[in-house]
Amino acid sequence: MAFTDAEKTDLRRFCGYPAYGAGASGFQGWRFFQAYGLLEFRLNNLSSAEETVCRTYLGTLRGLEVGVPRTAEGLDTDQAAVWTRNKDELHDRLLLLDEWRRRLCNFLGVPPGSSFPEPGIRLVV
Repeated sequence: MAFTDAEKTDLRRFCGYPAYGAGASGFQGWRFFQAYGLLEFRLNNLSSAEETVCRTYLGTLRGLEVGVPRTAEGLDTDQAAVWTRNKDELHDRLLLLDEWRRRLCNFLGVPPGSSFPEPGIRLVV
C-alpha cells in the first residue's frame, strides 16, 4: 500500500528534507538534489514490508516529537516536594528524537537532509 501524502510529508520532515510542494513548477534547486531524488524514489518504490517498517518508525517518531513540547509544562518548577525535574529533559528528548530520525535515514539509505541538526560530540561506549 503506497504512502499517503501525509506519511510522505512526515517521512521527508523526519529525514530532514524540505517540503516537496504540490508538484514541479520550474527548476527549484532542492528538488533536483541527488539525495532528495533518492529519497523520493525510495518512498515511491519500497516493498510493502519496507513500508511497514517506515510506518513503525513514523509511529515512534511522532510519539517522540510530541514529547518535546511537553517539556515546557515543567520548566517553571525546579523542585517540588521530593520531585526534581530533569534540567536536561529537553536536550535528552531532542537527542533521542534525532537518533531515531538518523535510524530512519539509515533504513531508507539516504543522508540526513539539510534541515537535520548537526551532530555534536558523540561518545561511543
